Amino acid sequence: MQHSPLLDEYLSLLQRTTADKQVPILDLACGSGRNGLYLIENNIPVTFADVNGVALEQIQASLSTLSKESQKLVQYWQVDFEQADSRPLSAHSFSGVMVFRYLHRPLFEQIKAAIKPGGIIIYETFTEQQAQFGRPKNPDFLLKPAELLELFLGWEILHSFEGVVDTVANDGTKQALAQIVAIKPE
Repeated sequence: MQHSPLLDEYLSLLQRTTADKQVPILDLACGSGRNGLYLIENNIPVTFADVNGVALEQIQASLSTLSKESQKLVQYWQVDFEQADSRPLSAHSFSGVMVFRYLHRPLFEQIKAAIKPGGIIIYETFTEQQAQFGRPKNPDFLLKPAELLELFLGWEILHSFEGVVDTVANDGTKQALAQIVAIKPE
C-alpha cells in the first residue's frame, strides 16, 4: 500500500524537523508502517508504535536489510493507546507525530504535549460523513465537522482539508476524511 501523499508534500519539512536525528517522528497506530517506512527511506528517524506486536515484527523484518546506520533511525514501541486511565505519551517527546486512519479522542492532549515546540503534526482520519460510504460507522471513530482544525487552534496550520475523496484504489468508492498539517508554537 502506498504512503500518504501528505508525506511527499511535507517531506522537506519533516527532514528539517528531525535534522539532528535525535528526536524521531512518532508513527502512532502505525499498522503496516507504510508511512513510517517512507520516512525511514528518506533518512528520517521514526518510532513505530502500535498495539499489534505482529505488525511491528513485520515492519522490523522489512527493515532488516537496512544498513547499521539506518537501523539507528528506527524504534519499535508496542503499546495500547486505549488502555483506560493510561497516559502512554506523557513521558515521551517527538519531533512530530503522524496519525492516519485512527481516532482515540483521549489521546489528543497527550499528542499535542508530546510534540516538541516547532514540531509537526500530520493527522488524517475519517469524518462523520464516512458512515454513508462504509466503515467505520461508529461515531466514536469519526470526527465531527471542523473538530480536527479546532483541536489545533493556535498552531501554525500549513494544511487543512475536510471532504470526500476517491479511494486510492480509485475503484469508484469514496471516503470522507479530515486532514491537518500544523506546526506547534515555539
